[in-house]
Amino acid sequence: MTAHPTTEPAGPRDGAEPFGARLRRAMDTRGPLCVGIDPHASLLHAWGLDDDIAGLERFTHTVVDALAGRVAVLKPQSAFFERFGSRGVAVLERAVADARAAGALVLMDAKRGDIGSTMAAYAATYLDPASPLFSDAVTVSPYLGFGSLRPALDLARRNGAGVFVLALTSNPEGAEVQHAVRSGGATVAATVLDHLRAENAAAAAGGLGSFGAVVGATLGDLSSYDLGIGGPLLAPGIGAQGATPADLPAVFGAAVRDVVPSVSRGVLRHGPDAAALVSAAERFADEVRAAAG
Repeated sequence: MTAHPTTEPAGPRDGAEPFGARLRRAMDTRGPLCVGIDPHASLLHAWGLDDDIAGLERFTHTVVDALAGRVAVLKPQSAFFERFGSRGVAVLERAVADARAAGALVLMDAKRGDIGSTMAAYAATYLDPASPLFSDAVTVSPYLGFGSLRPALDLARRNGAGVFVLALTSNPEGAEVQHAVRSGGATVAATVLDHLRAENAAAAAGGLGSFGAVVGATLGDLSSYDLGIGGPLLAPGIGAQGATPADLPAVFGAAVRDVVPSVSRGVLRHGPDAAALVSAAERFADEVRAAAG
């Protein structure tokens, strides 16, 4: 399977506005911030909830009810729901539907990656409007080769959805793969960024593209990489992982306006009080606006 975009990519279905356009509008009107929904056991306990399906449901409903009408993007981490089996997935399905109904864009943090029909099935799960888990965008892993993502890229384009591809992640272990140098002299991460640049250029839609990269906000100076891919840059690491909104210009340089900073515990630790969740999210969004200029 080729690692390059098709010569004539299929256009979006009728009425499907591209994800990149919707994301730009959401960030301009609601603030440039993505809030993760990560109901891990320690956070449930900090909220005074049990680590069970009732606690999961209460936590998730509280976050969605407080923030979905206010923030640009909500990012549920699928694994924290899947660990409860079918009942946990049912909570996730409702969260996705409720968040989108309230106007938030939903980015499913699933980090799926496979080949052929299996990748096509993952794509259908998150990027087909007929699926109960249909989201505005999904995270994927390119480490079976960028071309293995073709089913997700094509389905996203057709349905006006987005794809965020792991490129320069904030975990220290990621460097052993992402910084590896290929035979032509480019790193694996740079190659991923090049592919995404080509995907966004092939769409020829103008404005912000729908194919983004995951680039950690904790990585420091990335001036050796061309982050201008024509699409969004999801930047985890704000808050509990140590990065601050003020760090973004130094990390992302001229691409800072296309950054979607992601914060989870930095907001979620203020729950279960809804007003405190809103206040924390608004403060982060204001700080990002000020830093990005």
